[in-house]
Formats: sequence, C-alpha cells, structure tokens
Amino acid sequence: MIATQLEKIGPAPRIAVEHAGKGELVIFMHGIGGNRRNWYDQIDAFAPHFHAAAWDARGYGDSDDYDGPLNFGSYADDLARVLDKFRVERAHVVGLSMGGRIAMDFVTRYASRLLTLTLCDTHKGFAGFSEEKKKAFIASRKEPLLAGKEPKDIAEPVARTLVGPNASEAAFRSLVDSMCRLHKDSYIKSIEASVMMDVRDDLYTIKVPTHVVVGSEDRLTTVEMARELAGDIPGAELTVIDDAGHLSNIEKPAEFNAAVLGFLHRHSSR
Repeated sequence: MIATQLEKIGPAPRIAVEHAGKGELVIFMHGIGGNRRNWYDQIDAFAPHFHAAAWDARGYGDSDDYDGPLNFGSYADDLARVLDKFRVERAHVVGLSMGGRIAMDFVTRYASRLLTLTLCDTHKGFAGFSEEKKKAFIASRKEPLLAGKEPKDIAEPVARTLVGPNASEAAFRSLVDSMCRLHKDSYIKSIEASVMMDVRDDLYTIKVPTHVVVGSEDRLTTVEMARELAGDIPGAELTVIDDAGHLSNIEKPAEFNAAVLGFLHRHSSR
C-alpha cells in the first residue's frame, strides 16, 4: 500500500482521516458497516493522480464517539471541517451506501464545496423502501445488538447479504473485519438516523457532475434503484460494475477504480 498519513481532525468529536497524494482532494466515505479501511484499494489507485483521503465517520474506526442521539446532518458538517482542515474550498466527494446519503446531504448543505459527486451503491432514503425491506434491515442489524449481541456476532451473516454471489473470500473477509470493528452504540445511532431519514426529493437541484455506480448483483440498493437515482439528477452518468454486490469498490476494485478515475479525470480542473 502507498504511504499514507493519518490525522484526527478536531474539534470533538475528532474525525480520523487517512490520506496520500497531491492535487485536487478526493474524499471517500464508507457505508454504515464500514470504516476508512474499505477504501485502501482506492487510495492506492487515486493517490498518484489526486489527494486521496478516506475518513472514519464520527463514531467509527479511529474517530471519536459522541454523546446523545445522532443528527444525520452532523456528518455533512464533519465533512465540511475536513475540507477546511485541508484548506480546500471544493472536493470530489465519493460516498458508498450511507456515505452516499451523507454526500447527498452535503450537497444540500454545502453545494458550493463540491467539484464532483460520486454515489455508489446507495439510495435516496429508507422511507422509500418497502416496509418488509425496511424491517428486514433493522432486524438483521439493530435488533440483535439491542438483545445483547456484539457487532462481531452479526458480522458474517450480514456480510453474506451484502456481497455478490461470486465475491472472493478476501472481499468477504474485508467486509466482516470492518463490521467487527464497529462501535456498537454509535452503529445503533447510525441505523436509527438512517432509517428515519426522509426520501430525497430535491436531487434535481444538483448542479455538479454526478456519477452513480452500482454493482450488478447488489441486492440492497439494486441496479433499478441506481437507474432511478441517476435519472433524478440532471446529466448524471451511470456505471454498473459487473458481478459485484453492495461493496462494489471492495469486490471489483480494478473495475471500480477505472470507472471512477475516468469520471474524475474528465471533470478535473487540472
């Protein structure tokens, strides 16, 4: 792996950001069961071309936990102070799953601070899910933890529902590892805040170049959902990564990197 730096950006809760390279900032944001380690293949591939950074969202990885309930908008505020720390006015923002929803919220709150937007294996909000799918999501993740289990106890069964049918053992184990590292209380707060989010109905206002990426075998945020998402954003591009599930960047890193790097190069100001 390319040499990186790890910083903790204050004030509290401090946000852990690992980064490498020079140039326009590309910030990668993980999903609800992830952390910055999910993006190591991307940091290696992007750092020769950009200043590539991956964060641990508040309450994840090496970032601080926090008191009280989670206001989902706090993630966007955290991202703004990460940009401030690196002294950049605008950045390329890449978010997967929950990270994609954070990215869409960031557009609403800080529209002037984006160069491009890349939304990976994500959706417009759980309110748009069927009640059956919403209940299944909560039952598999939150309910066992409230009943006394730890993240490591749910890691393998949840990971199996997320990877594609042909995912490598290495990709599966990477996802299991990230779920085992979850901070239990913060993870529960993230689930609650995510499920309570309203469906985004303002995507037509997004003005920056936007790229929607989805794995062809994603069962949580399907190709059909990705097509609808891309259709709601003026001029958005859509890429389907063949034979990848919900963690398309981990399962098919070469294909993912080629697609996203190509998009960023086309819209880079350099």
